[in-house]
Amino acid sequence: MRLKALLVDDEVNILKNLQAVIPWDALDIELIGTARNGEQALELAKAMRPQLILCDIRMPVMDGIEFLGALREFDTEAEVIMMTGYQDFSYVRSVIRYEVKDYILKPIDYEELVETIKRLAEGVRERSLEQHSMQQEWKQVFHLAYEKVLYDQIVDLGGSSGRPFVKLNELESDNLAFAMMLIDVADYSKRERSWDDKERKLWNFAIQNILQENLTAFGVSYAVLQVRSGEWCILIERNPPDFYDLQLCLTWAEKLRQAVESYLKLSIRVALHPSEVCLKQLAKTYKSLQRSLNLSPSANTSVIVSEKVRGNADTSQHLWDRIEEMVTGLKRCDRHRTETALKELNDSFRLLPETSFERVVPILHYLCLHLLREMKEMEVINRDEEVAVWSQIDQHQGIRETLLVINRLMDHSLEVVMKKKTSDVLMLSARDYIERNLSAELSIDLLAEYLGISGSYFSLLFKQHIGETFVEYVTKQRMEMAKSMLSLSDKSVTQVGQMVGYVERRYFTRVFSKYTGMLPSEFRERQQNQVGSEPPAWTNHEESVK
Repeated sequence: MRLKALLVDDEVNILKNLQAVIPWDALDIELIGTARNGEQALELAKAMRPQLILCDIRMPVMDGIEFLGALREFDTEAEVIMMTGYQDFSYVRSVIRYEVKDYILKPIDYEELVETIKRLAEGVRERSLEQHSMQQEWKQVFHLAYEKVLYDQIVDLGGSSGRPFVKLNELESDNLAFAMMLIDVADYSKRERSWDDKERKLWNFAIQNILQENLTAFGVSYAVLQVRSGEWCILIERNPPDFYDLQLCLTWAEKLRQAVESYLKLSIRVALHPSEVCLKQLAKTYKSLQRSLNLSPSANTSVIVSEKVRGNADTSQHLWDRIEEMVTGLKRCDRHRTETALKELNDSFRLLPETSFERVVPILHYLCLHLLREMKEMEVINRDEEVAVWSQIDQHQGIRETLLVINRLMDHSLEVVMKKKTSDVLMLSARDYIERNLSAELSIDLLAEYLGISGSYFSLLFKQHIGETFVEYVTKQRMEMAKSMLSLSDKSVTQVGQMVGYVERRYFTRVFSKYTGMLPSEFRERQQNQVGSEPPAWTNHEESVK
């Protein structure tokens, strides 16, 4: 960190000597100016904000004591070294209240002065690092709180047992609104079946990072919320004097789609809401985007603008609402609500005329896929059960057979959900959050805050349910993700480290070496030698730094 210094003395020769004799560049300090009296120094200090000031006491116009008093009115952090003669020793007592850290007697001992400057500069840098660290921590806490509020609004689960980070009315205002889009992996159900758990995490991680990188490049305030595997809700803040520009939002959406396809060779579908969305409308708009993305005739186009689904709108809306009720009931462990919605779904089909069956079957087929995907996200079905249900759905059976699949799925899900303990749900949420935020700062306190429990209780639950300490688990997840990224991408070692939460390459290398017994570059080289000339799964178009 390069510091800024200001020299203040009415004697020209002393100013020249200070500029020439002190090794400013070697100390990584920039001289931003000199002043012959306190008034000149005050103007420079206000404009340039130096961290280090060398100041004489006796000067014309405004002396050093007056300058210090005026300086401390707007800058309490700058380090000041007073330069004084023996005859001015009586002044020293008067500068104590201005937090002067040191003084130098004239004639100046330049070796002593260099050591004093070096010591104070190190103190400034240490404090700056501490402040930066605290700012980053608070920024992360606020971002975590902010995203949790948005996520809770989107999934709309109702009450929470944990205390909220941020009261909704602190975020709600007439000015806060969002451009909202939903991104989903094309043919997700087929891809999910071909991915094992490690591959699923890797692809989800890679897509989220590409979305975040490109949104950052747009220069906007945003949140990328992974609502479920393979699906992300993107919220871009729109505040006055900004306004909602549909064409600009379409451009952003298309760039995101192209970025994922270019880097990952993976197709995604994007649905964009045509107008700005306020906080209270997030849940309703999210469901609307889901319907548009999957039930609209134009759903296979690059980017679709959400609109009311025509043709079977009334029927599809009613069926969708019943499925949503069942999902919400399961998430809230509300058996009555879930069973009521299931009964209403079955009754709806008994009342349908036979002539409607043919056009309703595709809708029901998708709704069944949607329901299964939600069950997978809640971990109420295992891999084998999931594959078996998908196999049944893919047979494109009629309404009766598809309804039977849904009824069996719901019966099984209810049984599993009702057996889950509160602690199981908490740890499921913890693991999900860790998986979605490997690149961010993760700590016991942050996760405990997120779940609304104490840090000690969180640590106890985590060890009991996961079988590892929090640090062990997070390190393992990050290292396994890093191994995948090194094997399948051409991102540099530094980039990979940052993507899995390590800002400094040196620290990432040390942790990776301890975990694998190899340097990251050695691991990558070994993996590339094993696969020969086969190209990586995605590339960064940047030169790889090993």
